[in-house]
Amino acid sequence: MNSLSQPETPLHDLVPADGTRDDEPSITEVHGTIARFEMAYSPPADERTVFGPPVGQRWPSLVWFAFTAAVLVSVIIAYTGSSNSRLYVWVVEGDRGRPLPAWILSLFIFASGVATVARARMRGVVVTGEGLEARYLMALGVPRIQKWTWAQMDRFVIDKKRIMVELWNGTHEVLPAVQDTQKLGDLLERIAIGRKKDVTRLRD
Repeated sequence: MNSLSQPETPLHDLVPADGTRDDEPSITEVHGTIARFEMAYSPPADERTVFGPPVGQRWPSLVWFAFTAAVLVSVIIAYTGSSNSRLYVWVVEGDRGRPLPAWILSLFIFASGVATVARARMRGVVVTGEGLEARYLMALGVPRIQKWTWAQMDRFVIDKKRIMVELWNGTHEVLPAVQDTQKLGDLLERIAIGRKKDVTRLRD
């Protein structure tokens, strides 16, 4: 039996005698690398994520649109309703002394309501695979669009209400206010990590 027994093999120490483990990465380093990889994100070139303006910038246009829609509906009811109603007398019969019929005027008013809603939605931020697109609405409703590629952006400064971009030439651009600033900030932070760019989170 003793001749068939295998010689005992001494177990090597898991830790060298001097207590150092230079060749083995620590669990903090490993987990830190994994966490950093999971947070990194780079959108495909054809992907577009749109962040619209906050409700506070949209409700005036929505109120005006509701008013114009009510005007149009009232005119339609007047033309299709009873000829004895006060609305029919005021709208249809009143058109005889007007230079412009009520139904044409109501269409113009309704079109202005649609245009106001569309113009209000021009504000916001669009994230694409190529970079960022900032949409501003200037005085008199003139839209302005600025685009930057990811290579032009060096750092993102993220707050709870606003996000600022530091460009390669040292200038800074404040992005338009959006409805979900936190979601936009989280997306930009993930993209910045994936592209090795700096991110600064401002706290209260």
